[in-house]
Amino acid sequence: MDNASILILCLIIAATLITIFYVFFLYHKIGRIKIANPDVENISGYIREGAMAFLRREFKVIIPFVLIVAVILVVLGFIPVFKNVEGIGWEGGLSFIIGATFSALAGYIGMLSATKSNARTTDAAANRGMGGALRVAFTGGSVLGLAVVGLGLLGLTALFISFFYIYSAMGSAQMTALSQASHVISGYGLGCSMIALFDRVGGGIYTKAADVGADIVGKIEENIPEDDPRNPATIADNVGDNVGDIAGMGSDLCESYVGSIISCLTLGAILVQQGVSSGQPINFSFVLFPLIIAAVGVLAAVLSVILVRSREWKDPQKTLDLATYISTGIVFITTIFLAIFYLQRAQAIGAVSAGLVSGILVGKIAELYTSSDYKGVKEVAKESETGDATNVISGLGLGMKSTFLTVLVLALGIVIAYLFLGNYGIGLAAVGMLSVAGITISVDGYGPISDNAGGIAEMSKLDPSVREITDKLDAVGNTTAAVGKGFCIGSATFTALALFLSYAQAANLFDAAGAANLNVLLPEVIIGLLLGAMLPYLFSSLVIGSVGKAANQMVVEVRRQFAENPAILEGKQLPDYKKCVDISTKASLREMILPGIIAVISPFIVGFVLGKRGLGGMLIGALSSAIMLAIFMANSGGAWDNAKKYIEQGHFGGKGSKAHKAAITGDTVGDPLKDTAGPTMDILIKLMSIISLIMAPVFSQTSSLWEVLIKAVSGQ
Repeated sequence: MDNASILILCLIIAATLITIFYVFFLYHKIGRIKIANPDVENISGYIREGAMAFLRREFKVIIPFVLIVAVILVVLGFIPVFKNVEGIGWEGGLSFIIGATFSALAGYIGMLSATKSNARTTDAAANRGMGGALRVAFTGGSVLGLAVVGLGLLGLTALFISFFYIYSAMGSAQMTALSQASHVISGYGLGCSMIALFDRVGGGIYTKAADVGADIVGKIEENIPEDDPRNPATIADNVGDNVGDIAGMGSDLCESYVGSIISCLTLGAILVQQGVSSGQPINFSFVLFPLIIAAVGVLAAVLSVILVRSREWKDPQKTLDLATYISTGIVFITTIFLAIFYLQRAQAIGAVSAGLVSGILVGKIAELYTSSDYKGVKEVAKESETGDATNVISGLGLGMKSTFLTVLVLALGIVIAYLFLGNYGIGLAAVGMLSVAGITISVDGYGPISDNAGGIAEMSKLDPSVREITDKLDAVGNTTAAVGKGFCIGSATFTALALFLSYAQAANLFDAAGAANLNVLLPEVIIGLLLGAMLPYLFSSLVIGSVGKAANQMVVEVRRQFAENPAILEGKQLPDYKKCVDISTKASLREMILPGIIAVISPFIVGFVLGKRGLGGMLIGALSSAIMLAIFMANSGGAWDNAKKYIEQGHFGGKGSKAHKAAITGDTVGDPLKDTAGPTMDILIKLMSIISLIMAPVFSQTSSLWEVLIKAVSGQ
């Protein structure tokens, strides 16, 4: 590797180290903020204790699973058929463990920050008003956002450099070492994916079991306010905001972020190989360019956070939008110079821009269908006047309609990126979209902190003016959460497609002329398509069913406490919060295992039974089905949630009205859709794609059961 490339890699690592240093600086700043009200601090302590208890118990399940998978990867390296697969063996096992560790660490740091920031946001709202509360909440979310991209890029870049020099020292030519290193780091992405799966599924089941249980008994049956301290499930509900929307969302986007870079590195290495084959010198720029764009995005996020923290802003929505636009602008302007003077391909500007613009537009479309500022949510609220059924029907229809514009934007983005630079352009579009993940996660992480702050204000019985401030922050947080989910869906589409293209290259699904050799009329491809389209529905049914079972337990427990101890509803005695926290924790850890196993083993079974083409069909089928489900579930759930809040603001009868009760029903139906099943669709397709990428050489070299059967039947 030439000196210029080495210098660039060192600068990329320096950018990540600067970011991680700033993460700890922000975390320290949050910790130094004093909380004046002891009740606020005590209630925050309950939430922090519950969140940390969940993570400790979750890690007791995840760590053995990670070690078992790592051992399997190492052992497979000694089996002849896996011998020459770069993602298998000790290198794949090590990459997997490091990926899982860095992803888990980012989520853990974000959780610590969020559970410290919630009470301090409440206290700032009481003593410093809107500007102070916004600053604290955004700072807390920024710790998560910057930790995810900083740690994710640091681990990936360090592994890539290390394996390149290890393979070079073992005698591989530079081109061979480059190709080997770009494939081995797929194990890093697999580790991130595994943590994301458990965090999203486990956290989603936890938070929605508590939320649904608290709403059914508290709001509907007993007619007490949200976050009322008399509700035994309210602490579990607030804990769930952290484990589902902080740790889970952070791990989700960390997986997309890393996966997009890995896929683009793989496609870049193929371009380098093609150039060398035609007599050109090795051009490392195709491989390093996505890493540079990601590093620019990391620093852009740091600068955006510094700007927002430089003063106390009064308008939350405009402030958070400004941070996003600044980060996007920095990445875009830098891309122009890098594409022209470093990559020497001006077309890269169009490919990266396609990703950047698609990410923003998908987020705005999610806002269009989930914000009460627009017609859709208002119509759902109005339909609530005639009862539960019409509320649910309206929300379902709105979510289904929202798929049209979202898919149109994603399709246009893919087409534009491909027209500029082919398959590599699609990889760059994915990197471009996720280059602003640092600030996107920061903005999204602000939401659960604001939500917790409102709950703490209610439980601490602070002046109603404090809750008014936190409610305004939370209202914006609901919009940022919907935008964040849209961003997750869009980034998952680009990332999964780029990973699929990398899989197709690794599995030799392109002919000598570069044309795709995946005939949809082949029976194994059709079967794969059908199986892939079915898997997201099966996966969704499992996690939604898990929420239902856990919520049922929660409802029974809350009813029991109210029945056995009337002093709780009278406000004379505190309920048993720990029992409800324990129910959510046990249910989430128990129920996340089966969906995780299905996601992991599906590519292996289909690959060995139907072969590389059947697996390719499965990946396309799963991508198509999962994206539609993710958009539909996220936007239906968001619309139901904000329709309820719109009614609570005084429209259509306000709180306690018939419309309000119907809207609560819609909200509880939408909870597991938007916060459990919907977000896991992203992880499902990315996890299956990256497992397929690692296993592609095996499926390419071995005969599938389908091929054996066909030969046996035909007598060959």
